[in-house]
Amino acid sequence: MLKKTILGAALATLMALPAWAQTQIAVVGPLTGSNAAYGEQMKAGATMAVADINKAGGVLGKPLVLNVGDDACDPKQAVSVANQMATKKVALVAGHYCSGSSIPASKVYLEEGVLQISPASTNPAYTDKGGWGTFRTCGRDDQQGLIAGQYLAKHFKGQKIAILHDNSAYGKGLADETKKAMNAAGQKETSFDAYTPGEKDYSAVVSRLKQAGITVIYVGGYHTEAALIVKQAKAQGMKATLVGGDALVTKEFWQIAGPAGEGTLMTFSPDPRKNAAAAKVVKAFTDAKIDPEGYVLYTYATVQIWAAAAKKANTTDPKKVAAMLKSGGPWQSVVGPISFDKKGDVTSGAYVMYNWNAKGDYNQM
Repeated sequence: MLKKTILGAALATLMALPAWAQTQIAVVGPLTGSNAAYGEQMKAGATMAVADINKAGGVLGKPLVLNVGDDACDPKQAVSVANQMATKKVALVAGHYCSGSSIPASKVYLEEGVLQISPASTNPAYTDKGGWGTFRTCGRDDQQGLIAGQYLAKHFKGQKIAILHDNSAYGKGLADETKKAMNAAGQKETSFDAYTPGEKDYSAVVSRLKQAGITVIYVGGYHTEAALIVKQAKAQGMKATLVGGDALVTKEFWQIAGPAGEGTLMTFSPDPRKNAAAAKVVKAFTDAKIDPEGYVLYTYATVQIWAAAAKKANTTDPKKVAAMLKSGGPWQSVVGPISFDKKGDVTSGAYVMYNWNAKGDYNQM
């Protein structure tokens, strides 16, 4: 969690300002529930970005005020929070995390004239069915699934591969795209099944995998369940390799899986912490005892490029900033230059493979 001193005395000054002298923005993600680690990543990234922008004079002469919303990765709660942010007339929502939250919330934002830029929602439907104000700074599952599927077909050719998913917009979508790419590359899965998220005991699922002789378990879902599945698989004597997506990019995966997580593979964008443009910001996070892993820097970049587009458009009007985001790039950010296509997707959504090692760290392969 960010130290309270990051905003320091500046926060008290902002609170004393009248509403017309401030610009309201928001970050929304899961601050409670099993995916709370990602909500904290997003909150940390947005808070640091706002602090840095305000230190440099704000946006168009006005300081930014950050509103924080918790959707718990629940679609109904996401819609409720979206309505709350619309009532506050925020100029930007950096969020949500789960695609299952971003998609229904986006309908509220579009109707209410709020610009939404998700740093983490990867389901293609989010932008495919979006509108003027729906953007993301991350890639898509049809890009991520392509890399995972091709990797599985090449490196585990002829092996028994099970694909599991949690039936969420993110998990099922990623599993479908991975299956499609793997099949196109000549590898057929042994099984394709759903599991129930939120449970603690997946021994029955693991037993079926063991009986089928599965050597690779691909999980389209979130880190908590993936960690439990691999831990319980190893406890039953399975030596299967776990493969997952970007929802495993948190140290909480290792905290749950422990040594059973060694050798786990996952897809994620090239590590933004190693981007030269991010060095100063990464140092600020590490000095604050925060590891800018996962979606910390992607959320920072979301606020960063929105501020740049607002300055270039000379307004914080959401529709005008949205138009500028699509026409005025590339936008320089801590995760590298970002340009958007007509849907609001980034024009370069690269994914690479990572490996979890025995020390509980993940490294790009």
